[in-house]
Amino acid sequence: MTASSIAVNIRGVLKTAISSVAINPYDAVPEAPQVPFAAIVPNTPYLEPNLIGTSTRVKINLVITVGVAMYSNNAALDNIEKLVMSILAVIPAGYTVGSVSNPIPMTLASGSEILACEIDISTQYTQTN
Repeated sequence: MTASSIAVNIRGVLKTAISSVAINPYDAVPEAPQVPFAAIVPNTPYLEPNLIGTSTRVKINLVITVGVAMYSNNAALDNIEKLVMSILAVIPAGYTVGSVSNPIPMTLASGSEILACEIDISTQYTQTN
């Protein structure tokens, strides 16, 4: 039996679901994201262990950072709101959505201006070997 992994069984499943809303999904921190994008990255706290018997079970806390182009304030805000609602609609069963942060302007390392916000999400995970 192949061992499970957080990268494949948690972030990968979430990335696949999010890719259905026609954006650029990432399951790790992208060096130069293409907008619109959603990047699934660890949140704080990241792993909350729940040891049950001989299996290792953890609550995994993630954040989905969502970014859109900053062409104009009104259009960017409308675009990020639509994108967040689309993402929320495709999150798989078994994931719990927390809050969505306020959108803020950001400058990427490339110099591009984007509007970004974060969606807090968590799920339970049991390691298999």
